[in-house]
Amino acid sequence: MATQAEIKQRYAEWQEHCKHIQSITDTALLIRETPVEKDRRIRRLQKDYAAFCEYYFPHFLQLRDKVTGEVIRTIHNAPFHNTAAVKVKNTPNLKAVFKWPRGHAKSTHFDIFMPLWLMFQPKRLINFMVVVGKSEDSAIRLLSDIQAELEYNARIIADFGEQKSVGDWQEGEFTSQSGVKFLACGRGQSPRGLREREARPDYIVIDDLDDDELCRNEKRVKDLTDWVKEALFGALDVGRGRFLMVGNLISKTSVLANIAATKGVYVSEVKAVDRDGNPVWKEKWTKDEAQEYRDFVGYRAWEKEMMHNPIKDGTIFRHDWIRFKKVLPLEKYDQLVCYTDPSFKSTTANDYKASRFWGKIGPELHLLDCYVRQDTVTGMVRWLYDLHERTRDRAAVLFFMEANFMQDIILDEFTEEGNRRGYQLPIMPDMRKKPEKLQRIEAVSPLWERGFVWYNEALKDTPDMQVGIEQTLALERGSRVHDDAPDADEGAIWILQKHTRQQIYKPRLGMRRHSSKNSW
Repeated sequence: MATQAEIKQRYAEWQEHCKHIQSITDTALLIRETPVEKDRRIRRLQKDYAAFCEYYFPHFLQLRDKVTGEVIRTIHNAPFHNTAAVKVKNTPNLKAVFKWPRGHAKSTHFDIFMPLWLMFQPKRLINFMVVVGKSEDSAIRLLSDIQAELEYNARIIADFGEQKSVGDWQEGEFTSQSGVKFLACGRGQSPRGLREREARPDYIVIDDLDDDELCRNEKRVKDLTDWVKEALFGALDVGRGRFLMVGNLISKTSVLANIAATKGVYVSEVKAVDRDGNPVWKEKWTKDEAQEYRDFVGYRAWEKEMMHNPIKDGTIFRHDWIRFKKVLPLEKYDQLVCYTDPSFKSTTANDYKASRFWGKIGPELHLLDCYVRQDTVTGMVRWLYDLHERTRDRAAVLFFMEANFMQDIILDEFTEEGNRRGYQLPIMPDMRKKPEKLQRIEAVSPLWERGFVWYNEALKDTPDMQVGIEQTLALERGSRVHDDAPDADEGAIWILQKHTRQQIYKPRLGMRRHSSKNSW
């Protein structure tokens, strides 16, 4: 809860912001119009979201000289902003997650521009808006921006009339003169029964609900996910309305990740740069600026905040040890091994199954292909047969699985798939007596550090590769993170290096000297 001093400071900053809105949107600076011209312009802006934003919100989109106040340049909407707005406008009953990077105007568009665009359509498309933040204070701050626009934006007032409703205009909850209600709500608060006369919310936007502390506690994430799906979604009129969640994917264990994975939810994912490093919001920043930002914040923060690839560093592997290169044709490798860890004995319902296909050439080890998924045994077996069929005419691949897992139920899956395909996959058990898992993985980690391990660059952005990297980097003692991929890597590498040791060792043949001086 904010202190009185913080509230006073926030109010002073809000007043200054309001004065800025008034000065920038002053209609005296605009070209005079006839009533017909004004009506035509308004109709055009109601249809064109980008033009609507640029006309009514120049204070957000124009960079001005701090001394002279002159416009240096206008930052136009990116295509993904306009596409999202059209999707929101044209879908009255929309459940959606918008995964956008930090600094890409999520709150500006979903908390201000879009609801006002809906509000000022020829036929109003919004009646009751709820903004949900990490806390009630943060939600109030988010809502205060749209309140400032309605009260002080001279262009909105000139085109659509006074919006401030005397007597119902308090902080965190207010109603416009036209009857549109706005309410701020913190996460976990009870929104049940929200109504204004007979109206229930029809535009709920959940803004940056997750934080690092929350995401470290899976139970809290689950409870908050339930709150979003049950109490918050239940505030709509039997699901009617626009139910939007915006944020960046700071953790795979997060409310945003859970809602995005829910059936029937539309997901918009925007990464800060494309495969060539070019910004997707080129109207705002350059490729060089994006690279400078990445260099400063570091790989982990960049992937988490800007690319929706949260990586939790452990204590065994480091992200700068993960190296990619173009792999060789299969026939060039000295040996090829695919090792599978099905994690079949685990009681965790959402455990991963991992198959890792490695090749060895000289001292280097190349991860050629991989499968790391929360899947059924059938799905895993199918992938292994597909790999065999892709490689069998080009090179000999040894297929291994830990002996403990080669039980009847898994072998039955291999047999059934083999019967369908007309042959049986030659998979062998790893019979060695294994030391403790983390000890084994730690023992091979110097191969990554010394640069002997390379990953297939063609698969760099695939989910299987990314999940495997995340599991590898998250490893540490005492951690409960999934470790199926690095465990399978260790198994494959042990077999590849065992083969090398057998080739390098050559027994010496010769006569043994005896004590007798007449013989050897």
